[in-house]
Amino acid sequence: MKNSLIYLFLLSIIFVSNANGQEHLPSEKDYKDFFNTKTMVVLDENPMSDFNFMIKKVMPRVWNVTDYEIITQTEFEQKRRDPSYSFIVTSTVTFDRDNTKARYTFVSLLMGKDVYSISLMPDLCSIPLSYVRVEDDSYAYKMEGFIRFMQDHVKLANDNPDIIKSNMFKYYNKNVKSLNNKKLYVVKEDLAPEANTLKSIKAVYPYAVEIVTQEQISEAIAKKDPDVVFLHKVGPEGTKYKARCYKIVIGAADSQFYYFDWHMVSLKKRDGLLLKDFKAMGK
Repeated sequence: MKNSLIYLFLLSIIFVSNANGQEHLPSEKDYKDFFNTKTMVVLDENPMSDFNFMIKKVMPRVWNVTDYEIITQTEFEQKRRDPSYSFIVTSTVTFDRDNTKARYTFVSLLMGKDVYSISLMPDLCSIPLSYVRVEDDSYAYKMEGFIRFMQDHVKLANDNPDIIKSNMFKYYNKNVKSLNNKKLYVVKEDLAPEANTLKSIKAVYPYAVEIVTQEQISEAIAKKDPDVVFLHKVGPEGTKYKARCYKIVIGAADSQFYYFDWHMVSLKKRDGLLLKDFKAMGK
């Protein structure tokens, strides 16, 4: 399913808002109602996609807040107006006032609602997965962490409705202070050229860090290693020169966000985690 969403504020991975206001900014009632829905997991159009493979594998391992069912995009169009359903679905995201016209793939948890546009459905949680031209194997191995975060986030918002606001992401910024007792796992391909060696990283980052494989991150997530946090980087990876590069550090055990930032890729700020990010995390 490909639909265009416009994000309200700079760090907006939690809520989506269209250009005309906050019609589908979630309410306290949306979060409460979610727990009485059946969650429909919408498969990608490509039957061989890594997303489809991983979401089928992850859901029975992780999802326990609602009953769920795997459906097709055709079924999604038939059911999306029904408020007794919620939906986990991927979408193509563009940004208002972004002249690059770059497109990104997000995974979102939406509430069913009788509205003419998918972009007006209440969005309980959205996470950037990849730049649209990048192969989905760049993020699929981290899918369990994403779904855990999504599930924990709706519980948190339901229990703490005071955080339901357009700048709600600030709630998670406090976790960066906990990195001092965590081991940061990063894949070399997700590091900017200036920061792709342990020597350069350790010159500015005082905490434990390891350059690892995708398999090592997947294993840490699967066994819920409480000592590990891992980098999720979303960037064009050579498919486009100018686009946003998102950088998110996620707990392997608690699936909380410990760091989030983004920059526009340029000759000075390449695609990947920058030394500037390591400095910010190491303060």
